[in-house]
Amino acid sequence: MFEDRPDRDSEIVLVGRSNVGKSTIMRELTGHAVPTGKKPGVTRKPNHFDWSGESFMFTDLPGFGFMSGVEGEHQDAIQTDIVRYVEDNADSILAGVLVVDGKSVIDIIDRHSERGNIPHDVEMFHFLEELDIPVVVTVNKMDKVDDKDDRLNDLCDRLGLFPPWQQWDDDTIAPITAKKGRINALREVLSHHLHEAKRDDLLKFTKK
Repeated sequence: MFEDRPDRDSEIVLVGRSNVGKSTIMRELTGHAVPTGKKPGVTRKPNHFDWSGESFMFTDLPGFGFMSGVEGEHQDAIQTDIVRYVEDNADSILAGVLVVDGKSVIDIIDRHSERGNIPHDVEMFHFLEELDIPVVVTVNKMDKVDDKDDRLNDLCDRLGLFPPWQQWDDDTIAPITAKKGRINALREVLSHHLHEAKRDDLLKFTKK
């Protein structure tokens, strides 16, 4: 299912639960519409967006975790495919964008933790770190969050980052509202990582 990867040397991948807005973020980053839907699990295989003449692409990976109407076995298979894709292409991934829903992420993480499970979001964050892939935690739907600073501090705490969140806003935490086109925080953090990777030639893809 994940075998049709375009032959590109560098990419930025988007990972996250179903329905957190990855495809909308892809649209904002690339200027092109990608399939989106209210029903979780619309994206079942990677959406790659590349440019002719450039050995670079954005990749929107399928959502992981619970999806209504999708069998547990299939959910597990998707998760395995995502992990394998990231592992196989780790050397070419310049940043992993972990997208979470600002309104619900703390409740979801705490609910899984209380059951003694490692929440998928936390697991994916540490998995990317272990592969030495710079992780950008993109906290979407922030327009629906009242206590922004408290919520972002709580998220840092759950991920093992020391609050306050502002000390991570140049390289790790990017609060955005993709549906309203407000993704500048993400653009800035991605630009930081491209510069650190000595890939200033790709900055045109993260600037508006």
